[in-house]
Amino acid sequence: MTSATQPVSADDPFEDGVSRRLRIAFVGKGGAGKSSIAGTLARLLAAGGEPVVCLDSDPLPGLATSLGIATSDAGIPDEAVEEAPEGERARYRLATGLTSEAAIRRYADTGPDGVRFLQFGKTRGHVAPLMRSQFAFRHIVADIDDTPWHVIGDLPAGTRQPFFGWAGFAHLVLVVAEPAMSSMLSAKRLARLGEGENAPLVAAIANKTRRDDDADLVSQATGLPVWASAPVDPAVREAEHLGVPIIDHAPDSPTVQALRSLLERLHNEERSSP
Repeated sequence: MTSATQPVSADDPFEDGVSRRLRIAFVGKGGAGKSSIAGTLARLLAAGGEPVVCLDSDPLPGLATSLGIATSDAGIPDEAVEEAPEGERARYRLATGLTSEAAIRRYADTGPDGVRFLQFGKTRGHVAPLMRSQFAFRHIVADIDDTPWHVIGDLPAGTRQPFFGWAGFAHLVLVVAEPAMSSMLSAKRLARLGEGENAPLVAAIANKTRRDDDADLVSQATGLPVWASAPVDPAVREAEHLGVPIIDHAPDSPTVQALRSLLERLHNEERSSP
């Protein structure tokens, strides 16, 4: 059996090169708590003085709420998108001369602790602008390694987006799973993101645990090492009810403490890597 909450893998979850920036995608079944965890980890990273950008391809507002951004129009506007030249695979792309870094600086919202937040867009009665924004968002994500920020990405629940390349920017995929059969089955499917050449590291976060062996259960059921474990936390439910980030509502709650430990593990890995 795989031991739960293992030390970080000897493989490197950081971007290659001098900047040593994290590239993390959060995935999982709906209701597992991935948006809350992603936003809290981003806030913790930014509170330590690190530059962070959050990319939200989930049309639900969970990540913005967990960051403390009440409302956001931080999508890619029509002015930043142009039709791709004939022969290119994508139908649209970022406007000529607009780099990923410039697009993030120009169109992302800035939330508490200086976290930048960019989403691929929301429908406002018409699908066409959303489709243009979606292509531009994918263009930004494809070149994200050329930007100076740590990147935390929140993908929609399920397997569709992750297996269609939306997590392609990530060097580390964290699968958030509850110790419940449906959540663990979804996590087991998502574990396949770690297969193949140039695949990212994939690990699990056991969330909403109730028993001492729940993290081991998640690890055994998914085949993934568990890098963090957070118990059922009434403070999380209270924060969600109030519409505020858990890190602001209860900064010493078990969930926030678990993510502080995860962040320390990641920083230890950075320091130990050549």
